Amino acid sequence: MNPAAPPLLLPLSLQDSVITEAVALIETSGPLDDAQAMRQAMVAHGDGRGRIVARARALGERVGLQAELSRARAWAPWVLLGLVALTVIAGLSLAGNVLGGERQINVVVALASLLGLHLCTLALWLIGLLLPFSAFPASFGWLWLSLTARVAGGRHGQAPLLLRAVSRLLARARLLPWALGFVSHAVWTLSFAVVVASLLFALAFRNYTLNWETTILEPEFFVHSVQWLGRAPSWLGFPVPDAQAVLSPLAASAGQRAWALWLTGCIVVYGLLPRLALTLLCGAVWTLRRQAIAPDLSEPGFQRLLARFAALEPRRIVDADPGRMPPGPGQPLAPDGSTDTLFAIGFELPPELPWPPARLQAGQTLRVDGSAAQRRELLDTLARVRPRRAVIGCRAASSPDRGTERFVREVAALSVDCRLWLVGDGDDGTDPDGVSPERREAWLRWRDDAGLATPFAGRDAESLPLAKEPP
Repeated sequence: MNPAAPPLLLPLSLQDSVITEAVALIETSGPLDDAQAMRQAMVAHGDGRGRIVARARALGERVGLQAELSRARAWAPWVLLGLVALTVIAGLSLAGNVLGGERQINVVVALASLLGLHLCTLALWLIGLLLPFSAFPASFGWLWLSLTARVAGGRHGQAPLLLRAVSRLLARARLLPWALGFVSHAVWTLSFAVVVASLLFALAFRNYTLNWETTILEPEFFVHSVQWLGRAPSWLGFPVPDAQAVLSPLAASAGQRAWALWLTGCIVVYGLLPRLALTLLCGAVWTLRRQAIAPDLSEPGFQRLLARFAALEPRRIVDADPGRMPPGPGQPLAPDGSTDTLFAIGFELPPELPWPPARLQAGQTLRVDGSAAQRRELLDTLARVRPRRAVIGCRAASSPDRGTERFVREVAALSVDCRLWLVGDGDDGTDPDGVSPERREAWLRWRDDAGLATPFAGRDAESLPLAKEPP
């Protein structure tokens, strides 16, 4: 039988993947009692991965993983909302510090305050794309996951275990920096939007003086820095203060307007737009790769589970019986070249039944218990000796089957004359009526249904030729 084609594996849900990975983490310290879970998995699912997931579901319900995960999913939006609120407050506070109470803005300090931490965390995220970091503790995404686990599970719940499972799955699917980066970049985008809005509102309705101060740097340094930093914002239409405006920080209102728009443009181009673009990129990567989130079944723990499931599988017939053999025993052995020998073969006879009968004077006597080795040895002997006559003794009370049919055909093909001898349970070898008429009739029907031409030795039809020469 040709094995069936493997079914198409559909992507696992995120919850099933997390529960399966969490159960695997639990069992790293010792296997769980899973007898009932294994039975449920064997009944419910046909493929190995489905059974592993079903087993993990059953064990997860027992240890409370599903309930913990449901609480985490319920708390996650609220934790994120609180993180966003704190970010907005921090953005407003930072904008207020930049604007100052004396309406004096040092552009250098303002840029460093608004872009410094952003550039550091952005650099760490970019490095994380190239290096195999297992966690991103400096990102808002990791902070959000950690706070959600703490709020949902407390100190002694299963949430930390689920957090490990999530991080392992994301790292294996090469999605950890993108998933955490989506949350982090989105929060930073919102923060910069608040800062830019606050800055534009304050600069539009209040009069501020923008300048720069230094003790050891040359003025030309600021001229070149302003020109270099203002190149990208100028592509979006933001003005760049000229050298005269830079060297005369206390310039007229037109110069102050250029300074204000230059500062706003730098925040937009180097802060808001990169974070917005990376948010969209992370979202796109997540959409494309999320189906890759799945447990790694090649790990030793999962391989042991697959082997256990395979051992519980019912045995399949890979070499099925092709059905009833065509009628007729085939061509018997030709008399030429045969030896004048009578083989008396007891086929699957109990030890208490005598064989051969007293009136059967056989040249060679054998008993075959039906095992493949004994049958093969007997057939090899028949092929070597090439006997003229063979008698197969069968217990009359037994029910003949396809194995009996096959054996009779094989012996008949290796002898000139093959007969069947029915041995009754009360037959001592001298009473030909030791077999009941019902059992003899049952064997006759079987022979005819099987299409065998092998005669019976006895009173039903032909008698067994006991002479030394064949009939």
